Amino acid sequence: MNTQRFTEQNLRRVGALCALWSLLAVSAVPSQAVASQDEWETGCRGKPTIVLVHGAFADASGWADVSKRLQRQGYTVHAFANPLRSISGDAEHLRYFLGTLTGPIVLVGHSYGGAVITNAATGNPNVKALVYIAAYALDAGETISEANTLGGGHSELSEHLILRPFPGGGTSDADAYIDPAFFHELFAGDLRAKDAAVAAASQRPAAVSIFNAPSGPPAWKTIPSWYLVAHDDNTIPPEAERFMARRARSRTIEIRSSHVAMVSHPEVVTELIVKAVGCR
Repeated sequence: MNTQRFTEQNLRRVGALCALWSLLAVSAVPSQAVASQDEWETGCRGKPTIVLVHGAFADASGWADVSKRLQRQGYTVHAFANPLRSISGDAEHLRYFLGTLTGPIVLVGHSYGGAVITNAATGNPNVKALVYIAAYALDAGETISEANTLGGGHSELSEHLILRPFPGGGTSDADAYIDPAFFHELFAGDLRAKDAAVAAASQRPAAVSIFNAPSGPPAWKTIPSWYLVAHDDNTIPPEAERFMARRARSRTIEIRSSHVAMVSHPEVVTELIVKAVGCR
């Protein structure tokens, strides 16, 4: 009887201790999460993840030099593979990708990639900053074609596209490529001609329908943004870039660059991203 009572008492004590440890373990998780958020808001002692999103007629390799610089500074970097099929669909792909990451995120978009981050970041509390590199910071209901006319600008891009059918596109859609004969002039004017020729040969096409698809609610209305205007851009008119940057109330810099500033001026682009991060 005494042995049984002793065993029952010990079992109750062990059970109580287990319950206490479980309670402590559960309560420790949110404490750590809150601490991370506080660190971001009061000095950013924990570095965020940087997600780089390329645009049309390009791929993630265009971020190579920027990625190297950020990684040397200790940042975790992802260069997202943008599908280039539709604004809403591409934004959904990015939204799902962001959902696999933990902690604060700084989202960077180049060109059409700006339209994608503008839509994908809306409502995501982990995205702390948006960085536009010669990119489309669209408003709700606005299309890329309309954005090219903002500020009185004009883009010749649509006049030098080669359209090719793709499976499922039917007669209403096609893949759009920049004519290689105009790629250097329109897209990469400050790169060496031989490097621009390689980029033209390896360009990824975008579905032509993306140029006239309306954008959704913009994330820049609720998330702080930074913007690099490319003064010598012949793809997105610099006038339109300045207009979108002002409208988004972005912290803005302007440099003498072609459309591919992240390739021709990776050090400046990296510096702007780090400014958006707010960490040193």
